[in-house]
Amino acid sequence: AGTKRYNTNLPIQPEDFPALDAIIISHDHYDHLDYSSIRRLKNKTERFIVPLGVRRRLIQLGVPSEQITEHNWWDELSFKGLTFACTPARHFSGRGLLDRNSTLWCSWVIAGQETKVFFSGDSGYGPHFKEIGSKYGPFDLTLMECGQYDERWSNIHMMPEETVQAHLDVKGGLLIPIHWAAFTLAYHAWNEPVERITKAAHALNVNIATPKIGEKVVLHSETYPSQPWWRSN
Repeated sequence: AGTKRYNTNLPIQPEDFPALDAIIISHDHYDHLDYSSIRRLKNKTERFIVPLGVRRRLIQLGVPSEQITEHNWWDELSFKGLTFACTPARHFSGRGLLDRNSTLWCSWVIAGQETKVFFSGDSGYGPHFKEIGSKYGPFDLTLMECGQYDERWSNIHMMPEETVQAHLDVKGGLLIPIHWAAFTLAYHAWNEPVERITKAAHALNVNIATPKIGEKVVLHSETYPSQPWWRSN
């Protein structure tokens, strides 16, 4: 409650987005489903792809029911030439005191004809990563949560070293750590996650990109954004 972004000067605002084919949502926590953003994006988005129970959250915001598909773990959906798979995560859901775990949380596989991406959502480390890697891997890119962790709640948020192992478990190519540079939700320093994950990635010869907010990353390039920009802030 009351937590603000580290940087409120974002490179693009919701109303400045072009028309969107789809928005995928991993769970209904406030930092993943922001009502203000949804209201500003709903009229330019063709489809919302969400886990079970999140449909009603969107309908309350005026999103037409027919523009929403909700899915259980291991469900697959074809849309715009892509295959989406709703895959497991180890987390929880809820937006208030009385609705904990009333909706599902998940990770997502996004598979095109030539490229596959894995988005971890929020998750503690567990055997589901190897299951996903066995069924859908290898992945060209993984977007893996890395931040807001603590040993006391490591079952719902991975430690940075576990994030690297999860990337290896799903058979990832390029790793981009996410979930570490927006809000303070834990007790570690804001830039500790990226320091730890880059160290762990380099030790295991994992390709890792650490772009600034809004910086472009092109897959299968010879080099990726890797400057430690966070050390000067």
